[in-house]
Amino acid sequence: MSAEDYLAWEAGQQERHEYLDGEVFNMAGAEERHVTVTGNAYMALRRHVGGSPCRVFMLDMKLAVDASNAYFYPDVFVTCGEADRASPLVKREPKLIVEVLSPGTAAYDRGAKFAHYRRIATLTKYALIDLDSRRTDVYRLGADGLWVLHPFEAGQAVTFASLGLTVPAETLFEDVDEAPASAA
Repeated sequence: MSAEDYLAWEAGQQERHEYLDGEVFNMAGAEERHVTVTGNAYMALRRHVGGSPCRVFMLDMKLAVDASNAYFYPDVFVTCGEADRASPLVKREPKLIVEVLSPGTAAYDRGAKFAHYRRIATLTKYALIDLDSRRTDVYRLGADGLWVLHPFEAGQAVTFASLGLTVPAETLFEDVDEAPASAA
């Protein structure tokens, strides 16, 4: 399927699908904890960038990675680009992408998906929130072109330095229950 065919097809679908170089992947629904943390991250970022040229999007906004011929649905992302403000359906210039990890996607989000995201010229931060451990890994692009991990342990506030924002752990995980016990 071509990217153009995907965009036309996706517009009529009930469920979300990501696209990667000709292949389409169904997006599974998320559990309550995932949705709550996504909403908490969105709200903290939204409050912070309000009144600025930046905008925050979550869940249903497509992000194009032109260098990978791909379209993804990040959990949350921030974009400040003029071109993105003029594009109502697809964004291309994120500064920050946040993914909330789930057991089925954690390895992909940390590996192949991050590799695709790194091909976006405007991206300078990538955050991975682990629901079970309540840790957040923030990767920041350094002046030398290398991505550096800044880990935040459970209970620590998460800092997005270039945005001038620190989000307390209590805010990020507000109303989020502990992981359900595994059935034996």
